[in-house]
Amino acid sequence: MKRVLTVTFAAALAAVLCALTTARLPHGTTRAQSEQGQRHQHFEPGEPDVIEHRGNPHRQGTGFLTAGGTGSLSPISYHNGQLIQTPTAYVIWYGNWNRGNGTDTPAGQQIVRDFLSSVGGSNYYKVNTTYSAGGYNISGNVTRGTQEASPGYSYGTRLTDANIQSIVKDAIASGALPADSNGVYFVLTSSDVNERSGFCTRYCGWHTSTSYTQTSNGRLRYSFVGNAARCITSCAAQSVGPNGNAGVDGMISVVAHELEETNTDPDPSSGWVDSSGAENADKCAWTFGSQQHTASNGAVYNMTLGARNYLIQRNLSATDNKCYIDWVNRIQ
Repeated sequence: MKRVLTVTFAAALAAVLCALTTARLPHGTTRAQSEQGQRHQHFEPGEPDVIEHRGNPHRQGTGFLTAGGTGSLSPISYHNGQLIQTPTAYVIWYGNWNRGNGTDTPAGQQIVRDFLSSVGGSNYYKVNTTYSAGGYNISGNVTRGTQEASPGYSYGTRLTDANIQSIVKDAIASGALPADSNGVYFVLTSSDVNERSGFCTRYCGWHTSTSYTQTSNGRLRYSFVGNAARCITSCAAQSVGPNGNAGVDGMISVVAHELEETNTDPDPSSGWVDSSGAENADKCAWTFGSQQHTASNGAVYNMTLGARNYLIQRNLSATDNKCYIDWVNRIQ
């Protein structure tokens, strides 16, 4: 993100409006709630809710990473819909990921690949095993889809929600990605791309699903996550990253958030949600637990997966409605 030493009145006003816009969207609120004033408690085919991961409420750089509370939160319950036993994460690199700007780079892409290759089966992701229900046994594992798609700027640099769905369907139709009933398709955008429904002002990412005849279960689950470098104070917890790429390092926590929610509530809100429509990761968003460490570059991290350090938000356990960073050792 470009540093500035002076702030114009217009920029200051825009920042205030941005903060107010984000503050108006309650934690875990679906887009249907915020725009229509009502909640679709159960998924209606053809009219999916979009569950948004709202921006960082603290809006500060390094040095203030909220650990979060240790008590039980309001209960989360199962609404008899489909769950995914073991999700396969597919990536669509939208925009230009070879810009040489320090964030939209091949090295940044590799951070994402390494995360998706190592998060499954981790002490962190095993929190999701507490959501097995209705004959669906959530394994706590994640498969990284080795196929990827790179559509460039096929829909321009100002995307709509409908464009995100089209990008996913195009990738499958072209043969770049398979039609997978266990798939979670991530559209990850470079920092010069905006999502017009509210990236950086209302949310940092979202997930949803739609009817799709090409998968065996008739559903297509997909997610949007933008490069946090576009709005580092809104969509990342710190202005440096443990892997040296603040934008992509910030994206990783949002990807984790959307992945675990799509695992437990793939067709919002028919899986696991609380009485207000919040999913498991919503209830622990922007809290990073008690085990925080400082990397040599000054970045904070709270877990090591494979050969990399990451700063990833906690996740809610359905067993006791508490947020954990490590389910095996019950570390909050």
